[in-house]
Amino acid sequence: MRARSRTFLASAAVALLALVGASGALACGTGGYSYAGIASSSHAYGIGATVTPLAGFNVLSGHVAGWVGVGGPRLGPNGADEWLQVGFSGFPDLAGNDLYYELALPGKSPTYHQLASNLPLGKPARIAVLEMHKRPNVWRIWVNGTAASRPIYLPGSHGRWSPIATAESWDGGTAGSCNGFLYRFHRVSIARVPGGGWQQLAGGYQISSSTTRLARSSRTGGSFLAAQGDLALRTLASFTP
Repeated sequence: MRARSRTFLASAAVALLALVGASGALACGTGGYSYAGIASSSHAYGIGATVTPLAGFNVLSGHVAGWVGVGGPRLGPNGADEWLQVGFSGFPDLAGNDLYYELALPGKSPTYHQLASNLPLGKPARIAVLEMHKRPNVWRIWVNGTAASRPIYLPGSHGRWSPIATAESWDGGTAGSCNGFLYRFHRVSIARVPGGGWQQLAGGYQISSSTTRLARSSRTGGSFLAAQGDLALRTLASFTP
């Protein structure tokens, strides 16, 4: 578990720096990271999505993940690292995916919290990070409509963050082949007020890498497929966002 926590610390930092800097591609051959996702173009009070790990996984080393979250490196008080995310994670020793959330508080090391283990591919979960009603700067993790964490105080977060929904891969520092993944993000929504006021995520900024593919729904901007790897790209044609 500690090894997985260190892994996600590195990946979350790079992903969220890509968001903060509105930067371009990060390939698995450059630092070992790759991404396919959408970042909100406006501040919000939470983000939710129905995420499904689909057939097409091939995790050779490191990890893959599909998550929603808020915050990021240097986005906390006085430039501190601060974030909260929830999603699926896949590792070389798993046939399925774990369900987890990760928390980074100012001045502390990020912590990885496993919510469920080795869930089968094709099993969706409705996941969300949401600031609580009438409790500024206090957030909770939600899974399938049920609170999955205690109230979490994130200082200085109220009204300041633009949420993100993304898939990611890290090659484990091997500088080898990219891991394969295929995640479906459905009904991605952002909270316009603390506690809810959900609205479909439309527009936003695309986060991508040279090795990934993002297929956004033509019917609704709030759904997309994120893929990497030969098997995942072949499987992609069988699904709609």
